[in-house]
Amino acid sequence: MLSNIEIIARLALAALLGSVVGLERERLLWAAGLRTHMLVCVGACLIMIVSAFGFSDAMGATGVVLDPSRLAAQVVSGIGFLGAGTILLRGEVVRGLTTAASLWAVAAVGLAVGGGLYVAALATTVIVIVILAGVKPIEEHYRERIRVRPLRLLARSGEMSIDVLQQVSGERSSRIRQFVVRPSTSEGLDEVTVTFVRLSQRSVEAIAARLRAHPGIVSVETDIG
Repeated sequence: MLSNIEIIARLALAALLGSVVGLERERLLWAAGLRTHMLVCVGACLIMIVSAFGFSDAMGATGVVLDPSRLAAQVVSGIGFLGAGTILLRGEVVRGLTTAASLWAVAAVGLAVGGGLYVAALATTVIVIVILAGVKPIEEHYRERIRVRPLRLLARSGEMSIDVLQQVSGERSSRIRQFVVRPSTSEGLDEVTVTFVRLSQRSVEAIAARLRAHPGIVSVETDIG
């Protein structure tokens, strides 16, 4: 059986490691922030301590067979309920998956601390922080590159064609994904929608500037969501 000092030390370490991950989520103003991650980590740690050492008196009884891993297994599956509460659907965009995953990870960290695997718990915390904070800029840069960028313009009827667009776009013409021309409500004007992929906003703005200078183009919009 663990001493009282060892139990308190494990719970405190779990709270500390949970707070490290929670602070990263807190700075992004997520609902599951500092306190939530600390509580999950401490709770998982306590459950692991109870699972491993809480039934020591009953272990010596005749015919009693206990599996210390059962409570820990319930934490791994049960934390999914809490993680689901952090996932939100905003329009067509799912938000909160990373926070739900971080909650699941700190639960595992708590189990490791409760089981006395301090090196594993510390190493996992460091890796989780690197993933959450260090990999995020790389992820955002990649998403920025593959983002679909629409462009809408009004042109005099017959003045805008795919050949003209490719000529204006130059070497970036291969990034054109969609080209749609619709007659506008204004007489003699066409509404043209162009979609680019894997192109930076700066490049789209440069193409838009060249289109504005092209004869027959009445207006060009780039900020259309």
